[in-house]
Amino acid sequence: MLQEFKEFALRGNVVDMAVGIVIGAAFSTIVRSLVDDIVMPPMGVVTGGVDFSNMFIALNGGDYASLAQARQAGAPTLNFGLFINNVISFLIVAFVLFMVVKAMNRLRRKQEDEPQTEPRPSREVQLLEEIRDALVAGGTGRKRPPGAPQGS
Repeated sequence: MLQEFKEFALRGNVVDMAVGIVIGAAFSTIVRSLVDDIVMPPMGVVTGGVDFSNMFIALNGGDYASLAQARQAGAPTLNFGLFINNVISFLIVAFVLFMVVKAMNRLRRKQEDEPQTEPRPSREVQLLEEIRDALVAGGTGRKRPPGAPQGS
């Protein structure tokens, strides 16, 4: 059983998937920074200085200046601003993945459209084809040995 697990874990697909997950986690950090540090500040300016990360509703009816204060007080909150940030992050990741898949499909189509040239047959195959063609044509190119019976 240990040998089977080792074979499974060391297969190319599993290793490729692990690499993809690690790169995806790193990419997630970049996207989070893009949303929090690049996209949301101008959006806050457009909406009149609203900080989406601090948009929440305290479910206990309390009034808190920030989400951090509400959390520190232990108040239950509905964090719709953080949800908006996460939706924007998702849309960015989905768009990037769409572009990657689109580029891969374009390359795949380009490869499929290119005519496939068959490699030249080996010398042995060429000789066999010549022999076959000579037999079909009826002439073997060999002389009959002396004393060989006629008709065969």
